[in-house]
Amino acid sequence: MQSLHAIALTLVPGVGDVLIRQLVSYCGSPEAVFAAPVAKLLRIPGIGEVTARAIRQPAAVTEAEKVVKQIEKLKARALFYTDTDFPARLRGLYDAPALLYYLGEGNLNAPRTIGLVGTRQATDYGRRVTEEIVQAMQPYGVTVISGLAYGIDIAAHRASIGAGLPTIAVMASGVDVIYPSQHQKTAQEMQFLGGLLTESRPGIKPDARMFPARNRIIAGLSDVVVVIEAAAKGGALITAEYANNYHREVFAVPGQLNQAFSLGCNKLIRENKAQIYTRPQDLIEAVRWDAPAPSDGPVNPRTAAPALPVDVTEEESQILSLLRQTPSYHIDDLSWKSTIPMGQLAALLLNLEFRGFVRSLPGKKYQLV
Repeated sequence: MQSLHAIALTLVPGVGDVLIRQLVSYCGSPEAVFAAPVAKLLRIPGIGEVTARAIRQPAAVTEAEKVVKQIEKLKARALFYTDTDFPARLRGLYDAPALLYYLGEGNLNAPRTIGLVGTRQATDYGRRVTEEIVQAMQPYGVTVISGLAYGIDIAAHRASIGAGLPTIAVMASGVDVIYPSQHQKTAQEMQFLGGLLTESRPGIKPDARMFPARNRIIAGLSDVVVVIEAAAKGGALITAEYANNYHREVFAVPGQLNQAFSLGCNKLIRENKAQIYTRPQDLIEAVRWDAPAPSDGPVNPRTAAPALPVDVTEEESQILSLLRQTPSYHIDDLSWKSTIPMGQLAALLLNLEFRGFVRSLPGKKYQLV
C-alpha cells in the first residue's frame, strides 16, 4: 500500500518535502526507501547517519498505520506527489508539499481556479466585493480556493456554495479539525462540490507556524489570486507574495485611504506586486478565460507540429519536445517534467512566445504554434 509508506516518509524525523523527493527519486518509491539498507541511504545527497538510521526504524511505519486507519474512518484520502490525483499546479513548485490529505469530492485539478483571500475583520464592502467576484465566476465554472477563516475566506466559501461553484478550503489543521469550529456547517456543505485540503494529518490542531505554509498552497492552487481586504501585515499579503513567486496573476481590491484593511491592498498596488481590481472582467481577461478553451482531444497527425527549430537552446528544445507530446501543458507540469525551475521556465516560455514558437492559453497552459 503506497499511501502507507508515503505517509510514513512524512513522519520520519528530519525528513522534509524536498528530502522526500530526493529519497523517492533515488530509491524509486516510498516503499523502496524503507527497504533500502543504511549504506545505500547514506549515498543519497542530504542523508546523514542519523536520518538513515531513523528511516530504518519501524516507528514511522507504525505511526503511519494509525494515520491510514484515521483517514479510512474519515473517508479522506492521502495524496502523494506522484499520484495522478495530486494537484498538478503544485507539483513543479520548489516548496510544494510532498503529501496532502483531502476530504471531499471536488476536482483538485479543475481547469480554472481563483484564490480569494483577505482579512478576518472583513467589512460589508469586502464581503460585497467577494460575492460579486464569485458570482462573476459562475459562467466559467471556476473553483474558488480560500482558507476557511473568518472574514473574506468564509464569505468566499459561502458565496461559492450559493452560486453552485466548487470551493476548496486549505487548512492549517487536520481535515477533521475544523477551525474555527463555527464554520463546521460550511465545511460539511463544501465537500460535495469541493473539499478540505491540508498537509497536516488527522487530529492535528492549527498551529501558528502552519498558517503561512497553508497560504503557499492557496497561492499554488490558484490561477489568479485576489486580495480583497488586508491590513499592512498579515496572511493575505503572505499569500500574495507566494503567488508572485509562483508566477500567478495577483490582483488587489483598492480601498479607502487610511482605512486599516485597505492598507495592505493599496500597498500591493503601489509596489506593483498586484494589479488593481476594478471589475470581474479584469480577472477574466488576465487569465484569458474569455478565450475559446483548448481542445483536450488527441493530436491530429495531419496538423501535428512541424520539426523543432534549430535556433533554440538546449532548455528551449526540451520544452518544445514536451509540448509536441500533448495538445497543451500547464506551466507547473512543464516545470515538473523538464526539471527547469519555475522562474527560469517562465522566462524561456515568454521568449519562445515572442519568437512565435509557442502560444499561451487560459489557465497558465501552453501549446506549440
